[in-house]
Amino acid sequence: MIPSRLPQERIKTVADNLPKPEELSQIDLSMPDTGWMDTPAIFRKGIYCHAARARDIEALGMPNPRDWRVEDDDWKLPHNWQDVIMDGLRERLEKFRSLRIFMDTCVRCGACADKCHFFIGSGDPKNMPVLRAELLRSVYRHNFTRAGKIMGKMVGARGLSETVLKEWWYYFFQCTECRRCSLFCPYGIDTAEITIIARELLNLLGLNIDWISSPVAKCHHVGNHIGMEPQAMKESIDFLCNDIEEITGIEIKPSFNRKGAEILFVTSSGDYYSEPGIFTCMGYLMLFHQLGLDYTWSTYAAEGGNFGYFTSHEAAKLLNAKIYAEAKRLGVKYILGGECGHMWRVLNQYMDTMNGPPDFLETPVSPVTGTRFENATSTKAVHICEFTADLIKKTKLKFDTKRNDHIKLTYHDSCNVARGMGMLEEPRYIIKKVCNNFYEMPEETIRERTFCCGSGAGLHAGEDMELRMRGGFARANAVRHVRDKHGVNMLACICAIDRAAFPTLMEYWAPEVGVTGIHELLANAMIMDGQKERTQDIRGEDLPNLEPEDKGANNV
Repeated sequence: MIPSRLPQERIKTVADNLPKPEELSQIDLSMPDTGWMDTPAIFRKGIYCHAARARDIEALGMPNPRDWRVEDDDWKLPHNWQDVIMDGLRERLEKFRSLRIFMDTCVRCGACADKCHFFIGSGDPKNMPVLRAELLRSVYRHNFTRAGKIMGKMVGARGLSETVLKEWWYYFFQCTECRRCSLFCPYGIDTAEITIIARELLNLLGLNIDWISSPVAKCHHVGNHIGMEPQAMKESIDFLCNDIEEITGIEIKPSFNRKGAEILFVTSSGDYYSEPGIFTCMGYLMLFHQLGLDYTWSTYAAEGGNFGYFTSHEAAKLLNAKIYAEAKRLGVKYILGGECGHMWRVLNQYMDTMNGPPDFLETPVSPVTGTRFENATSTKAVHICEFTADLIKKTKLKFDTKRNDHIKLTYHDSCNVARGMGMLEEPRYIIKKVCNNFYEMPEETIRERTFCCGSGAGLHAGEDMELRMRGGFARANAVRHVRDKHGVNMLACICAIDRAAFPTLMEYWAPEVGVTGIHELLANAMIMDGQKERTQDIRGEDLPNLEPEDKGANNV
């Protein structure tokens, strides 16, 4: 198999704007000559994103909308900006007990220091999670602790200046909130929560990035991050159904905004918008058709992902409310969610608190197997991998696994799903039932300890490509290990941002490794009732050395 590749012009752009991989992998781990408080942040192109635009901030009703440029000395801050930040921090210290604990508890032991993919890829000490948190903690000490007010720098306290504010912006937008560092903290400090609060404070001054504020505004206005209008979304999915019919001979007719359906299906817009996510979406469509599932899409709650989560708790709540509101309007029994990362972190950790309890919905029960998903009793939302793994376990699907024999696969545990909701085994269970050639990456880089893609939390832009390649270096290095050892040519994941980010990352660090979703693999292998003889995979590429359907068909 030749994995799907990026357009040649895009490959050229990525390569031309970056040092060669062998140069970028030379990480300088030497410490600066000056202390961290005396070492100013140096803004380098390729490491930061463009500033948020006034129209998007205004559309969300957020404060201080204006057009500004990162490169300018004057960020057009309001005259009372320091009061705004201090009042905002005080409010959050009172509202979130965990924040004060995280501010006071850290002993700077350094257990997290080398766990961050951005520190591993850059060598910048301020990308150590402990030091990134100190950027905020030092201001907290200066303003909210007696020792900090009296002893100042001696106890790690400093005042809030414009230089400090810009340092916040530069480094808190070099964090993907993946929580890998938190896994190693002996005190359980969630450094991602510190980043979330810091970004909330920055947003009080309108200091967001364009690649976050624009999707949030579009989702609030239209219903999805890419701003696709309802008719365009329907047509996009209809086009995928046409492709499925060409490959399988089966006509699929999904429903949209249908009242009275049993299930509301919600997934990331990346799954019906662009490659390789669209192939995963085709897998959903084929699976649901084969099951005869009574489900509907919504063109209004057309986004499972939640970029509001990278902005503020209130923005996350605003976008998440669409899903519940649509479930209630359509009168469904429960929600089935697709392969997405932060969608499930918000659903699993915040949804019920933000917009629940959803008493108008029922605890999900599979209409095919009768399995009751008790773990979804609170949110009334079940993950597609849980749903599918249950189908396979109850022998409700048939597979011809030889259709995936041209693939040598490894699996990336997407951060938000693995660490945010503990989903580790279900994806692997599905993979092992539909693929014959599966190889794990080194143990210290998978499951709870998985490395981030380096492009999450709103950093999947084009202008910060060096940051993304540095941030993804640790993950790519593990992929390269299994590529060289086992001939792996495909990386599977269950996150839309991963599927969007990994093709560029693999092209740069581990060429000839493609990217796929779990349900693309499932659809490749699944035997559908009434299908014609399969000669192509879901991407429309010829299946090599495939035997007739009746040979090698496995009833799993």
